[in-house]
Amino acid sequence: MSARRLLTLALGLAMAAGFVWLIARETDGAALRAAFAEARAGWIGLGVLCFLAGYSARVARWRAMLALENPALTWGRCMGPFMISMAVNNVLPFRAGDALRAFAFSGRLGVGTGRVLATLVVERLLDLLTILGILGLALWLTGLDAGGLLGVGAAALVAAALAVALALLLPGVFEPLARGGAGLVARLAPGPGARLREESDRIFALLRRLARGAVMARLMLWSALAWGLEGCVFLCAALALPGMAAPEAAWLALPVGTLATLLPSTPGYVGTFDYFAAEAVQLFGEPQAVAAAFAILTHTMLYFPPLAVGGIALLLRPLPKGAAARAASQSPLP
Repeated sequence: MSARRLLTLALGLAMAAGFVWLIARETDGAALRAAFAEARAGWIGLGVLCFLAGYSARVARWRAMLALENPALTWGRCMGPFMISMAVNNVLPFRAGDALRAFAFSGRLGVGTGRVLATLVVERLLDLLTILGILGLALWLTGLDAGGLLGVGAAALVAAALAVALALLLPGVFEPLARGGAGLVARLAPGPGARLREESDRIFALLRRLARGAVMARLMLWSALAWGLEGCVFLCAALALPGMAAPEAAWLALPVGTLATLLPSTPGYVGTFDYFAAEAVQLFGEPQAVAAAFAILTHTMLYFPPLAVGGIALLLRPLPKGAAARAASQSPLP
């Protein structure tokens, strides 16, 4: 493992430990156990169903992008690689599942590795745009100011959303900037610079194709459906806890907790997600123990279903021998 990866892993572990310590320090253990003891199984079960429906929409969105290169690709053929990659991301560092999806499954999908990598970047942009939209809507409807919690103001959030929307709808606006950046890197490090230029060209080629006609609109609708259903997971977790007086707080916890996963952390985002999701709920006046119980319950409902589904998919159709190792060695991801 490179020194850079070791440093990144150490920083993630330290951040996770710090946020777990903050939660433990601020939360009364007896009150937390009492909140969990009252949890209603019916709402938890409904939340898991919402999770599965939401990820079905994510698979459909990914299939729509891959179909530009392989129109015969079905939802079923995409589901296994997608869920396996999510499961791997939850247990291994450096988003190893993304590398697996691109390098180990490209042959099974009938789509080139470069194109699969490009779809992962577009996925991130679509997710970021949707999350920023949900955050803006939640803040507008509630009248809350989450600037202190997020560390940025409303203007910065609007600017970020506009930039992402422009990248998706008018990719030509940013392409010269990307080329210039890749050229600068190439002057300092010719090898990585050439690779960055190649990947950048693939991403913008895909964005240009997706921006034509109604394709991008359909992808945005799939994203809205996927994240709306994930929001229902948060809402079901809130409704499962009788002590939570403001279940609508779940709709603010969704974007705040999700954006917190951008911070260095462990696989599965232990600590970072939980701390900020709980803090968002406390803006509605929820007690610390109830807020912590909500965050931990939500995290559990998001963490274990992909492990189960991805594990079953891997058992039904194992990877070729050595595929995982080859993916890890070839991954361009940090």
